[in-house]
Amino acid sequence: MLKSGFKRVYLRSAHMDPPPLSLSLFLFFSLPLSLLFSSLPFHGAPTLIHQDQFSFSPRRKTAYKKMREAKQRLRGEKRRRDPKTSAYLRAGFKRSTCWCVMVTVGALISACWLYIWLVIYNDRDDFNTLLFSFLHKHKDYFMVVMIISALIASYCVLLLLFALVQVVLQEKLDLHWIHRVLICFGVVLIVTMISLVTLKQRDEWHAVSLSLQYTAPFLQFGAVGALTLLSWLVFRAFNQVQKRSKVLIAVLFLFLSAFIYLCPLLIYSPCLIDIKEINLTKPDLWGHRGAPMLAPENTMMSFERSATECKVKVFETDVQLSKDRIPFLMHDNKGEFLKRTTNVSTKISCGNQMDISELQSLNAGKWFIENNPFQTVHLLNKSQTETAETQTIPSLRQLLNLAKRHNIAIIFDLYCPENCNGSNDTEDTVKEILNSNINHKLIYWLPPQNREYVKKTSNFTQVYNITETSEMEKQNATHLNVKYSHLNTHEIRSLRNKGIKVNLFVVNERWMFSLLWCAGASSVTTNNCQVFSKMEQPDWTMAPSVYRTLWISIDTASILIIFAVFVYHRKNNSSRQRGGRISQELEIAPLV
Repeated sequence: MLKSGFKRVYLRSAHMDPPPLSLSLFLFFSLPLSLLFSSLPFHGAPTLIHQDQFSFSPRRKTAYKKMREAKQRLRGEKRRRDPKTSAYLRAGFKRSTCWCVMVTVGALISACWLYIWLVIYNDRDDFNTLLFSFLHKHKDYFMVVMIISALIASYCVLLLLFALVQVVLQEKLDLHWIHRVLICFGVVLIVTMISLVTLKQRDEWHAVSLSLQYTAPFLQFGAVGALTLLSWLVFRAFNQVQKRSKVLIAVLFLFLSAFIYLCPLLIYSPCLIDIKEINLTKPDLWGHRGAPMLAPENTMMSFERSATECKVKVFETDVQLSKDRIPFLMHDNKGEFLKRTTNVSTKISCGNQMDISELQSLNAGKWFIENNPFQTVHLLNKSQTETAETQTIPSLRQLLNLAKRHNIAIIFDLYCPENCNGSNDTEDTVKEILNSNINHKLIYWLPPQNREYVKKTSNFTQVYNITETSEMEKQNATHLNVKYSHLNTHEIRSLRNKGIKVNLFVVNERWMFSLLWCAGASSVTTNNCQVFSKMEQPDWTMAPSVYRTLWISIDTASILIIFAVFVYHRKNNSSRQRGGRISQELEIAPLV
């Protein structure tokens, strides 16, 4: 009677006009208060209506929940028996699985590419210089690619997290077509960029392998943590699939777990050493074109700051000859080689088209202030900025005088631009050096052309490159100048033990400098001398015994947690199966 009366009142009130504002406010504030006070135990007059007439008891709630689950299960079984419905469900499941795999692949590829591009950041100046030769505009092209890569990686990782949430909720992944297009576009773009790096800059892959020697111990710890978290989803799916699929999931999970847990057996890092037992000497710093992050490259201000602020041991530069056969300092040597670092307005493709006075009339510093190639102009004060804006192309004689004053050695490449007659460049350069009366031991002679002439006329220190190792062994020379990507850490340490001083160029990032420091490099050529000069030890070193203890402890903790998760899912699945059998035996009518 009460329920039917309430029903009639409710139906009648549904067709009435809305209540006035005062009544609405009264109901709005009085209803929560009435609910609050109705829950308090009153010991006054006896109630006329028992509370069970308006709310279910816990027993009835449990029975009603089981009844609802039984109804849903019966509906699902009926739909699955329908051939059309079952085919549609299978097709939807396949599509969902396919896009889950696609999102996972996209997230992994984009994350790996972002890691690769962060490693290549060491050579960003070379990348920007290469694109300037084609586009003839000063831009930080490397950072443009970095931002695009970071956006793609963030988007793919967020989609992967969304897919994992759908898996947890046992829902199908139904991506909008825009997401599908963006995922495919991102994967194609990243694969294209990886192909270009492989074709044009193959040496960068060696930098990636070097970086793994530096980061692999920590990446393994992160992989163990990720495996532990994902085990919850893996075991949940394992208990829901058929027997054949269970075997596949078990094999894949066990193989992946074994690889992650045991990969420290394959990890080698020169930084896994006991720094107290091994006496590591810090590599000497060679200023690459001076200090190009503190001043315009290959200018007197750049070399002066590298000597006074970075305490470099060697000036590294590039030499060409002018029309009046005066050696001057300039790195670019192809096409319009003066355009990148000067304000030249005419087409000059060869150094011997201008004499030294014309070359030194060009401004070689404004481009640095205006374009900020290393994002370091803000480190300059007002007077330094004004000095940088007035820099010109220096001659080799100016640098020789500075080297004599600071007792710093000089090493240089001797360039002859295309379509230029450079037959006497070595002789004229040697003559200029001899006329400066500098100590011969301060000249590190690197150019391979006419090396015999140089040996006959001077006592310069001979430095060889990677293509001259056989001649270096014949001459019993002790100086090798090589790009960091041409030697691995084992070879560096082996050469150091033989008494050969190995200089590696160009090293600009702390992680690479720390790695080569641990490997035993004698010196590095760098743009970042102002940072490296302040480092007193590598960024990290770890004794092998400490690393083994960490490895075993973390792996053991992960295995115990994964085993506990497996036991929990196993018990939960068995109890769910027992509950399902009991709910099927319940009669629905009496519960209603």
